[in-house]
Amino acid sequence: MIVAVDFDGTLQIGKDPNLPLIGRLIQMRSRGATIILWTCREGDRLREAVQFCKQYGLKFNFINRNSPEAVRMLGHDPRKIYADVYIDDKCVK
Repeated sequence: MIVAVDFDGTLQIGKDPNLPLIGRLIQMRSRGATIILWTCREGDRLREAVQFCKQYGLKFNFINRNSPEAVRMLGHDPRKIYADVYIDDKCVK
């Protein structure tokens, strides 16, 4: 399973970590899921987001890029991140 997760408003809400989500993603990764940080951040702001998650124990398999498995399956590397599950505060409810 591939999970793409946004940062602002999702992993971090205001200045606070979303600990239930972070804990679930850590658990999923330990069970073999691929976790992709899927964010519009770049440069220093991206590094800050990665460090923020790392301090709570969340590490990513990939950051703003597709997994090699997805690239093989799709036959190319599209700009859009491929995932089985997308977690984002901007989702349709």
